[in-house]
Amino acid sequence: MNVKVTLINSTISCSKAQKGTVAALGLKKIGQSKVFVDSATLQGQLKVVSHLVKVENV
Repeated sequence: MNVKVTLINSTISCSKAQKGTVAALGLKKIGQSKVFVDSATLQGQLKVVSHLVKVENV
């Protein structure tokens, strides 16, 4: 199953861990999207930045 992740909020006032997680996902600009294969690791990353991203099943 694939998951589309879109950055919807800025990381300006976020912690270093949250900024690092967004960078690890490869998201740089608001509105940018990437498609990932769903995994336990990805779910952990999304839990850390759930308030910054929108997740859709593809």
